[in-house]
Amino acid sequence: MIQHLASLPILIPMLAGVILLMPPCGKNLHIRRVSSVILSIVTLLVSAYLLFHVNSTAPLVYAIGDWSAPFGIVLVADRLATLLVLLTSFLGAVVVLYSCAGDDKKGSFFHPLVHFLVLGVNGAFLTGDVFNLFVFFEVLLIASYSLLMHAGNKHSTRAALQYVILNLIGSSVFLIALGVLYGVLGTLNIADLAQKVPQLTGDDVYLAKIGGLLLIVVFALKGALLPLHLWLPNTYASAMPLVAALFAIMTKVGVYAMLRVYTVIFGDNAGELAHMAQPWLWGLALATIVMGGIGVLASQDFRKLIANLVVVSVGTLVALVAIQNVAATAALLYYLVHSTIICAALFLIADLIAQQRGKVADRLVAGRAVAQPYLLGTCFVVAALAVVGMPPLSGFVGKVWILKSTLDSEKAMLFWPIYLVSSLALLVAVSRAGTSLFWDHTHKDSEAIEGTKAHPVKVIAVVALLACSPLMVVFAGPISDYMLATSEQLFDINTSINAVLQGGQ
Repeated sequence: MIQHLASLPILIPMLAGVILLMPPCGKNLHIRRVSSVILSIVTLLVSAYLLFHVNSTAPLVYAIGDWSAPFGIVLVADRLATLLVLLTSFLGAVVVLYSCAGDDKKGSFFHPLVHFLVLGVNGAFLTGDVFNLFVFFEVLLIASYSLLMHAGNKHSTRAALQYVILNLIGSSVFLIALGVLYGVLGTLNIADLAQKVPQLTGDDVYLAKIGGLLLIVVFALKGALLPLHLWLPNTYASAMPLVAALFAIMTKVGVYAMLRVYTVIFGDNAGELAHMAQPWLWGLALATIVMGGIGVLASQDFRKLIANLVVVSVGTLVALVAIQNVAATAALLYYLVHSTIICAALFLIADLIAQQRGKVADRLVAGRAVAQPYLLGTCFVVAALAVVGMPPLSGFVGKVWILKSTLDSEKAMLFWPIYLVSSLALLVAVSRAGTSLFWDHTHKDSEAIEGTKAHPVKVIAVVALLACSPLMVVFAGPISDYMLATSEQLFDINTSINAVLQGGQ
């Protein structure tokens, strides 16, 4: 059973999606909801068990059909992959629970699509070769196209069309890059690529460099890195809030791909191609932080503000990828988990606020008072403190760790001012948003809407996300140990190559 464990976070969501399309789940809403919640919890439990197993033993390499690497399809469950699989499964379970309060009735096939998206994201994290990374990208994108249209209107349709067109272009560039790399190296297995790239000579070096730089374009588009980030604010702000909450993990797939490709394949041991992407990633990451901060300050509604917060987090993560050391990568992993969960919680809070403010919804203007000011206000304050990095929540721990990990780097002189000024911009923007949403009421219509109180299931889902922030502080010791061990494992490239190429046999 243990040898098949790495495949379960992919197989269970796939089976869940199929089951939820068939009778009786496909016809009965109550059965579909119960089944979806149960199956998402099963995925979460399996993902948690996989993480604990990998943490206590060694990376789990699963060769599908017993075809050994680099010839067959290999799944690699190491500390990094299992951490992100657990994060995805947790986020999927929370979104499924939240949707059961009524949002799943606003469109067709919501529950199967969520499980198919979790399948694609988990597959992207677990795959051991870049071709199947492309395959799982397409799986999650196809599911995301439909989820964007859930309860859609003309605005979400327009944003979804832009999103689809850009991702189709990105997929085409991805295939071209893979074709170039395969033509030069004869393999697309990540471990095998890392072994063969240092041996390149002559014109093959330049061809491999072209393929590697084309991948920057693809991952920058998937991760929303400037100048390919413009799709994200409109897309996330136009989608249903619970869909946007689930999408908080999708930009992290692009960041994860950068981390894998430019640390393992084109990292320290890549010969002439070592660190070829770092200058590009560094400059684009800093520009993304600046543009995201400007976008946060300029946002006229709360959901677009949160979408720009996602852009800032992507820029911060990619800057840490570019620094390329163990400490910075460990800080990256902590901040990635924190920012994904808090941004998802903010999207759900925005939904609850919008439902209680009448026609103004989540626009940052004077409007009707919310029906539950203490509940929603408390949730907002906790999320706001976490997202801007104020103590005593996880955002503060992540910010201090990021600053400390970059202190000895030659890039600190540029990174620190940009990062700290952007944090100040976030503080100003979030404070302004809180004032508009909770204190700035219209005089003639200041009464709360009757009968719009948040559904208890939605409150439970939001609290589950927000509780992660203080828990990440309470258990900061073991979590930081895990992040450091994960980072060290990622940079131990020779051991990883041997584990995959020998473990897949």
